[in-house]
Amino acid sequence: MTSHDTVPLFSIEPFTIDHHAWAERILNAAWGSLRIASRGKVYYALDYPGFVGLVAGQPEGLILYRIEAKQCEVLLLHSLVEGIGMGAALVDAVKRQAEESNCRRLWLITTNDNIHAFRWYQRRGFTIAAVHVNALAESRKLKPEIPLIGFDEIPLRDEIEFEMVLS
Repeated sequence: MTSHDTVPLFSIEPFTIDHHAWAERILNAAWGSLRIASRGKVYYALDYPGFVGLVAGQPEGLILYRIEAKQCEVLLLHSLVEGIGMGAALVDAVKRQAEESNCRRLWLITTNDNIHAFRWYQRRGFTIAAVHVNALAESRKLKPEIPLIGFDEIPLRDEIEFEMVLS
């Protein structure tokens, strides 16, 4: 078999109502809720546009975003498979959407424990724009299910803001 005969490992398609039951299942399992807390606000995941990564026709990844004031915020990125480029393709799909919407900035929030994400986002052109110290204390008032302890037993305290300036 030649390389042009190979089947792609995954495909990306818009997030639609057909994906809602799957998204509800995985987000409740992985995040404990369909609510997303970011910078003192709570967003309901199924109300936002996004893209789904499919492997053999089955959803395995999700990215959700919102656009406001020429800025595009990635509200959520979740992939059930790693190492095949799906997360990067999902971010690229949102970046294209942001550029088509004339956004000047693509940004996101992650938590201080998510060191894996720090490396991952920086390799994809994001930079640290801000550290919001103790922001999760306020977020827990809006979304009490945010745990106190995160990855590697690190206390969850801060929101780390990453950004990519768009041309």
